[in-house]
Amino acid sequence: MRNVFLRFLIGLTPVMLMAVPLFAEGEKKAQPGFSFGNPMIMMMLFMFLIIWFLMIRPEQRKQKERQKMMQNLKKGDKVMTAAGMYGIVGNVKDTTVMVKIADNNTVVEFAKSAVTSVVSSDGADKPPEKT
Repeated sequence: MRNVFLRFLIGLTPVMLMAVPLFAEGEKKAQPGFSFGNPMIMMMLFMFLIIWFLMIRPEQRKQKERQKMMQNLKKGDKVMTAAGMYGIVGNVKDTTVMVKIADNNTVVEFAKSAVTSVVSSDGADKPPEKT
């Protein structure tokens, strides 16, 4: 839904920019230079703010949550890797994690970045912690 809205706004922007001179007051001559009274500059600033709040800011939050999850990995956590394997963390090193993936003590070493989520015992993803 958000992508449809963003595509609509991006497609609408050229139409809005063409309509700006229609709403200009009187027959004023445009003065060169930067001014916040310039409708085009205000429109560009408004579009930047929309993009910031709908796209950039949520991605930064997700990235922070992921970093926190990787730092808080501990022995005994049930995790899911990027390959879709579920396992139990056995040992945590600086950049790698030893994950037990089978009952016959099959242990595989993964990069910490390969761990996509920590899951609860019933297999559902844990909700992110609110701070």
